[in-house]
Amino acid sequence: DVQLQASGGGLEQPGGSLRLSCTASGFSFDDYSIAWFRQAPGKEREGVSCINGNDGSTTYPDSVKGRFTISTDNAKNTAYLQMNSLKPEDTAVYFCAAVILRPGFLCPSRYGMDYWGKGTQVTVSS
Repeated sequence: DVQLQASGGGLEQPGGSLRLSCTASGFSFDDYSIAWFRQAPGKEREGVSCINGNDGSTTYPDSVKGRFTISTDNAKNTAYLQMNSLKPEDTAVYFCAAVILRPGFLCPSRYGMDYWGKGTQVTVSS
């Protein structure tokens, strides 16, 4: 069975940092892209990063570019999201997801991901 489990969320002050982890089983990162999404109350789920498990290329929306960094340890089948310079608007439930590598798929997209993990809450507040 494929499983994804996000962890590492919590309460952090504005300007602080958190690192989320996504531990996966049942598939190889080498064949997938791994993405992080977030969803705040009353808002749509938003993709905040994606990494190609084969070549390591990454994608970020402007809202987090320069502050968030996605990485993977393929040997451990674990992905990370380093979040720096946190803002109150980063408050959300964060999810990791995986999609098999295929041409033309624009990652991260909340439509078309193959597997989703349960989320972890991130709250940024003073």
